[in-house]
Order: sequence, then structure tokens, then C-alpha cells
Amino acid sequence: MVYDKAKWHSDGDFPKNAPPENGGTHIGIFLAWAINHDMASDELIADAGDSIPAVKERRMTGRTFLFRYLDGVLGEGDLNERGNAFARHYYKKYMGEYDRLARRKLPTAYHVGDTWTNYDAVAKMIDKRYVEWRAESVNPT
Repeated sequence: MVYDKAKWHSDGDFPKNAPPENGGTHIGIFLAWAINHDMASDELIADAGDSIPAVKERRMTGRTFLFRYLDGVLGEGDLNERGNAFARHYYKKYMGEYDRLARRKLPTAYHVGDTWTNYDAVAKMIDKRYVEWRAESVNPT
């Protein structure tokens, strides 16, 4: 199962004044959040080597990681059991919440820059949803 592809966003009706790689910014933020919460799959950890710590230490953004190791695609093979359980529950909702959050200050969600400051703002939102999900889940992984 594929959760999201940067191409789905940058192809078609994409803002002319936003760089195409911004079609992967929201995916990269979610991926960085998952990496920071130890939700990367064993396979991804093995494939990415030192880049997992680079994300955790903020030497590499999630979007850079997404394009370098996953060709702009986030799928279930990239997350562990807990990460997939949460992504299946939340990822579609995340898209809407990310868009609403971005549009408070920007013309579209595709104008969000790939920065750790933006990550921090979005991560707070994901953290809140994760805590809610854990509280609602009978047997969270």
C-alpha cells in the first residue's frame, strides 16, 4: 500500500510559483516525524544507514530523505507495525489538517518550505493526533 507520492502532487494542477519538490514536503514532514518516533521499518533503517540518525539530528530533512531513499514515495514497507497502524488511521486526515495549517499563512500547502521550523509546527499537530489515537486504541502497537 502506498500512502502518498510526491508526483501525485507536483504533476497536474501544481502552483507555478512553487518548486516541484514541494509536492513532497508534507510527506517528508510526516516521514521525519515517524523516524523521530522510531516508526521506520527495519528494511528502511538497513537501506538508509547513517541517514536515519541524520534526520533525528536534523542534519537531513524528511523531504531530502524521502527523495534520496524512497523516490518520493511513502509506503507501508517504509514503516514498522506501529507506524503503519497510525498511518492507516491518520494519513488521509493529516493531508487535510496540513493543508488547513499551511493556508493560514500561505496561498497553498505547496508553498511550505522544507525547514525544521515548519516541521516543528506540523509535528505538534501530528503529536496531538498520535496521543488521541493511542488513547482511543484498544490495543495500540
